[in-house]
Amino acid sequence: MRAIRQHAFGGPGELRLEEVPDPHPADGQVRIRVESAGVHLLDTVIRQGGGGPRVATRLPMTPGREVAGIVDEAGPGADAALIGRHVVADLGLASGGYAELALAPAAAVHSLPDGADADSAVAMVGTGRTTMAILELATPTAGDVVLITAAAGGIGTLLVQACRAAGATVVGTAGGADKTALVRRLGADHTVDHTRPDWPDEVRDALAGRPVTLALDGVGGPIGRNALELLGVAGRLVMFGSSSGSLTELSAGDLFGRGISAASAVGARILQRPGGTRTLERHALDALHAKRLVPVIGERFALADAAAAHTALESRATTGKVVLHP
Repeated sequence: MRAIRQHAFGGPGELRLEEVPDPHPADGQVRIRVESAGVHLLDTVIRQGGGGPRVATRLPMTPGREVAGIVDEAGPGADAALIGRHVVADLGLASGGYAELALAPAAAVHSLPDGADADSAVAMVGTGRTTMAILELATPTAGDVVLITAAAGGIGTLLVQACRAAGATVVGTAGGADKTALVRRLGADHTVDHTRPDWPDEVRDALAGRPVTLALDGVGGPIGRNALELLGVAGRLVMFGSSSGSLTELSAGDLFGRGISAASAVGARILQRPGGTRTLERHALDALHAKRLVPVIGERFALADAAAAHTALESRATTGKVVLHP
């Protein structure tokens, strides 16, 4: 089969298409003939040798954590009835998704209905799962004024839809005219370009004195700090990432002096969540099948172009979910 292989940590150029032996499932595993593989910002961190001790990546490796496709082989202890099923699965970090064939624990797969879109399923099993964790913590309501940073990204586009469905007033920030136009099309009440230095003032003007009651931030750094400072008294900050490269700076003084609360929806909270992450995956896929949430598939790359997909993600040139097609 063809797979992306990485023999050294470094830039996108380390991702190379190679011919490798077909894998076969071990006990409790199934093999998936991949139709769509998700590309995640964390994949770019792992490619560089980051990700912390929970990753502990060994080289050479095939990256990729999210795949959808058809089960074509089942190992001992796996349900043979899965063969021929259209499924989606989160394989775990750096677990071989960038390939024509991928192995998954049978317990990790979710069967998909006939006609399900593989790209959308891949988006929801990972990005959608995180979105569910954010919403579980944030609990947006019709009375909220919600500020969503990076609202044109994979998670951001889903959060805009979910918060609008809850009846909240939604303000979405994004980088550039094309991205803010996408956020408007998704239903945001107000959009601002966060590459402009005065964007917080634009938010204040758009809201005409109404305070932000809930900030959902996956960017961190100065943008995350500005989101925090836009919160009114009793406002809630829910963080779910630091795509800027640094976390949002805050202190106990911010919590006491501003009268706000702050929490992270990812990290230890999601990893140690009672019931695990599989229920979040199921809720995300249920929302997809019911068309309550529709993931934006921004860019599709051929498997051979995995390096270009990483470059596009790191340069912030993408919207929505990025996928590879073997």
